Amino acid sequence: MSGALNFLLALHFLLTFFHCSSLAAMAKYNVQNFGAKPNGKTDSTKSFLSAWASACASAQPATIYVPPGRYLLGAATFAGQSCKNPAITIRIDGTLVAPSNYNVIGNSGNWIKFERVTGVSVIGGTLDGQGAKLWACKNSSKNCPKGAKTLSFYNSNNIIINGLSSINSQKFHILVYGCQNAKLVGIKVSAPGNSPNTDGLHVQKSTRVTIMNSKFGTGDDCVSIGPGTSNLWIENVACGPGHGISIGSLAWELQEPGVQNVTVKSATFTGTQNGVRVKTWARPSNGFVKYILFQHLVMVNVKNPIIIDQNYCPHHKNCPDQVSGVKISDITYQDIHGSSATKIAMKFDCSKKYPCNGITLKDVNLIYKNEPAQSSCINAYGKSSSLVRPNSCLYN
Repeated sequence: MSGALNFLLALHFLLTFFHCSSLAAMAKYNVQNFGAKPNGKTDSTKSFLSAWASACASAQPATIYVPPGRYLLGAATFAGQSCKNPAITIRIDGTLVAPSNYNVIGNSGNWIKFERVTGVSVIGGTLDGQGAKLWACKNSSKNCPKGAKTLSFYNSNNIIINGLSSINSQKFHILVYGCQNAKLVGIKVSAPGNSPNTDGLHVQKSTRVTIMNSKFGTGDDCVSIGPGTSNLWIENVACGPGHGISIGSLAWELQEPGVQNVTVKSATFTGTQNGVRVKTWARPSNGFVKYILFQHLVMVNVKNPIIIDQNYCPHHKNCPDQVSGVKISDITYQDIHGSSATKIAMKFDCSKKYPCNGITLKDVNLIYKNEPAQSSCINAYGKSSSLVRPNSCLYN
């Protein structure tokens, strides 16, 4: 009996030792220990940057911890150029709050910015951009700042954002630009439907980005996909209010990288301006869009459930009498059901110079006020199979 007891004691000692050793190997930095105050009034920017500097200098994987409370943060850049640590987790149990005076960060471009970082994870928490006063300024046509994006990652690798909420951003809520291997899961974005330019998530010049199990309610695109995006996977997302999931706008630049290998599946659109959209300016460009799959989508009272618009030219400025140079090909729409808020549920308005090619419709059933909807095609070529309602208007 004593031998068994000794064995258990030894086992307990070993487990305790290894547990303590693993904890010791994980460096932890509480922002309050660097002076951050959870009262929502004291500027804690320097405290957060000091915690970041300490984590970057650590030889072990590090966690920056933000306890419950509200932390006022000005424009902050977390730079990775001199960061030696390839595994930093920022765990947020509180709320980060932007200054109530939008002019403080309104011209900075970014509120919380990560640049050239590797292996950064942002877990939990809420980011409150306090954008309402700036939206009111913009909607009144006054001379206002452009606004700051809430959370931006530039030229970064191996990024994880999990369980983060972003509310009332001045401009875009989340930006992924020039990144490789980013995974965004359980994101919640919320802004009123009339808030200008508050895209939920914008991806550009990035590859191998995954967005899953997330909800977007915005005044602009739920997810917008810019030039140079490839291998993008979007699954199980809800969109509304907002302008839908958009590839574009593209073709603003003549020399512009294309968009390819994008999958959007198992998504629901409720009361949105668009469902799935490809949008290009009517301008010369060497860009392209190809190998796109829209699959298992539900539309609930959506104005434009399926739309390609290659004649985007708001207010007829910057593109008079021009045609889009973007080449669109190999787009599949499969298993898309629901209701359209307008009679034309499928609209393919493609470039006169480079018609859309390889569009595939399969198992599409969209209705308008419990009646058959309509489709519209200009310069659009492809095929349909299985049930397709409204009837396909694609040229063979």
